[in-house]
Amino acid sequence: MRELRLARASRPATDRWRELPIAPRGGTRIGISFRPLQAADLGLDPQEALRSLLAYPFEIIRIGAYWNRIEQRPGGFEPAELDRELDAVEAAGKQVILCVGAVKTFGYPEFFVPAHHVQEPLREGSLVTPEARADLLDAAAEHITRLVERYRDRSAIIAWQVEHEAVDPLGMEHSWRLAEAFARREVEAVRAADPGRPVMMNGFLAMSAPVRIQQHWRTRDQGDSLAVAQRLADIVGVDVYPRHALAAAGPLTLYLDGSGGQASRRRREELLAWAAVPGRQLMIAEGQAEPWEAVTTPPSPPGRVMRSCRPEDLIANYNDCLRWGSSAISAYLFWGAEYWLLRDRQGDPSYLRALGRLLEAA
Repeated sequence: MRELRLARASRPATDRWRELPIAPRGGTRIGISFRPLQAADLGLDPQEALRSLLAYPFEIIRIGAYWNRIEQRPGGFEPAELDRELDAVEAAGKQVILCVGAVKTFGYPEFFVPAHHVQEPLREGSLVTPEARADLLDAAAEHITRLVERYRDRSAIIAWQVEHEAVDPLGMEHSWRLAEAFARREVEAVRAADPGRPVMMNGFLAMSAPVRIQQHWRTRDQGDSLAVAQRLADIVGVDVYPRHALAAAGPLTLYLDGSGGQASRRRREELLAWAAVPGRQLMIAEGQAEPWEAVTTPPSPPGRVMRSCRPEDLIANYNDCLRWGSSAISAYLFWGAEYWLLRDRQGDPSYLRALGRLLEAA
């Protein structure tokens, strides 16, 4: 299969990112996602990392409200950390997409339900329905309502994100899935608390045939997260990862490489047709801009870059998505900002400079 590639995972860094042409963005706004937990895991100070990133002239930042960090005890509500993030973003003049979760929020491990709400673990292989887990759904809807009511007067917030890849299995860690009816109740809670702002939901776009087949099989009963987002949301966010590792052995790694884009062409056309209806938006919620290797934390070898996403791929992935039609893509959010800061601290500013070049040229 052409999409399977066996290659050395790391290779010498080059300056190729300086030479790539950059697609004009037209009306597409540019932004990033920020993961404070990822920043901390990389040894960075999250507040300092956020301040450093906000100095760049992008327009939108996606921030997550992590339920188990806000409700650390039954009945608790401690949003001070989130308040500080939003204050910093507003001071920098950026717009915000706030992911209110509640069960799943972007950033590993993606599951951030407080322990006191999951005294019975979600059963592997099950579909988590409102009937089966009414306790969890009621708590999630209450938490979402409280968040939206707290922040709905902040003009910087332009959309609420509900769940993260809402009805897909949780990576390889868990095989349970949220039912569409579960996510619909959460969307209804957002709309009741703030009828004026759009709801965004995101989903993973299968870039290779093996991933597409697996995704279809695992979600065949109700469709994947993109399909559910089309039914429930005002904005569909597409998560685009052209190249990722499957397994590694020593210096060699087996990759799935869908950077040619052929496997996803038909699905992209369907999404573009959906977004052509007035009142709907299509955005790239996660454009791959950090390595996705066969380990949880992206490796950062001195003087070398990882094959799954080099600095030039930050630009190339952006270019490929803008070729879908920049007039149809309302925003493009890069994924991996914390990794760029780590590389810069280690003496390799190329990821950040690639972003800077793109922002200037686009």
